[in-house]
Amino acid sequence: MSKPFTSNRRQFLKEASGGFAMTAFAGMCGNLRAQSSDPLANRSPHSAPSADRVIFIYSTGGVSHVDTFDYKPQLTKDHGKSIVASRWLNKPGEFTRYLIKPRWNFKQYGKSGTWVSDLFPHIGSVIDDICVLNAMHCDSDGHDKGTLAAHTGSAQFTRPSVGSWVSYGLGTENQNLPSFMVLAPAAPYAGAQTWGSCFLPGCHQGTHVIPGKIPIANVAPRGLSRQQQQMELGLLSRLNRSHQNSRPTDLAINARIRSFETAFGMQQAAPEAFQLSAENQQTLEMYGLERGDTAGFGWQCLMARRLAERGVRFIELIDVGSNNNWDSHGNMKDHERLAKNIDKPLAGLIRDLKQRGMLERTLLVWTSEFGRTPFNTTANHAGREHHNSCFTSWMAGGGVKGGMVYGKSDAYGIMPTEDSAHTHDLHATILNQVGLNHEELTYRHAGRDFRLTDVRGEVLHDILHSQKTVG
Repeated sequence: MSKPFTSNRRQFLKEASGGFAMTAFAGMCGNLRAQSSDPLANRSPHSAPSADRVIFIYSTGGVSHVDTFDYKPQLTKDHGKSIVASRWLNKPGEFTRYLIKPRWNFKQYGKSGTWVSDLFPHIGSVIDDICVLNAMHCDSDGHDKGTLAAHTGSAQFTRPSVGSWVSYGLGTENQNLPSFMVLAPAAPYAGAQTWGSCFLPGCHQGTHVIPGKIPIANVAPRGLSRQQQQMELGLLSRLNRSHQNSRPTDLAINARIRSFETAFGMQQAAPEAFQLSAENQQTLEMYGLERGDTAGFGWQCLMARRLAERGVRFIELIDVGSNNNWDSHGNMKDHERLAKNIDKPLAGLIRDLKQRGMLERTLLVWTSEFGRTPFNTTANHAGREHHNSCFTSWMAGGGVKGGMVYGKSDAYGIMPTEDSAHTHDLHATILNQVGLNHEELTYRHAGRDFRLTDVRGEVLHDILHSQKTVG
């Protein structure tokens, strides 16, 4: 296993330009916890964490729960029967619709006997490490709103991303890399707001990494020696600090100062992190990669493991962007291609983390913005519509019990019937596993205290191993 790159950046900042860089660095990022002069330094959690990091996997477009992880034999038996739906295409009412059976068969996997469809045989092979949440629900069945809610907890207004909240609450383990990174070929619905920091200090927003030969643009130094860059950064920090003194509440200046400092460290840390030459053939095959690949979801998953090793606190993987995604209105056959794209890499990521002893301290979360209707206007319709009343997510590692299914829906997968979980509950549980209390992690903005879970949210304690409280 490669060792994280570490260098004494604080020493450099003290020496550069007579310490002006360190002075600027100490003032960055607004009203973060005052006990630390470094706004992205490791900070004490509220309780003993079960996980050191989060890998958040987002399949944009609305994955059908009844075709993937929510086994409904009665839906198959009653295919073609009419029902009265209470919501259709974003509108409430009474709508006569017809039940449509799953397109794929289901099998039981692992010692747990968890049901998984034929779309995900590789994930089925590691299902004993996974907790399936089969009674999720959210507030909106619109893509933009649903995507915002899945990331920020708010379907109506732009708010900080869950990754930004984790970065704000805990800082980073590696000062040479951002604390929050997003690996995505394109943005999902709602765009870059999904990884934005909103009113939180700008140093906590996600860094977008685009798979390819140059995943992060403009990182390589251009002509200057490292000593010249140190002098340049010191002067720049001095000027920014002088500018900041006349605008003490301008967080954009803070974010700019921090971005220059992080970029300096990334010149050495990022190329090493994104270099896969040291990975053996067995590891590449585990993720479905060919030697020399620089893109694809397998590459994203392997990079997630490497970034997790190097102290990146929150890593998001988006398998596709807002086009050509899981939004299978016209033809559910699309799910087959999309599932094949992520099935082996995700199973490989779980296996790789486990064999390296990292899974127990790494929380994996897979979700979509909502599910898809178990019914349609005709029984022979090839597609499914949006369905936010019930859908599936799953979690693995990081103190979560594997080999279990939490929550149940009715015989057709239309509504939750037992242990329903809202998006706020999922977010509260994510924060809990990294040692953060979702009710205590707040930020004052526009005259009120904001939090990721707004005014609700419960930690899903039944899916967790025991946890000790700090203090």
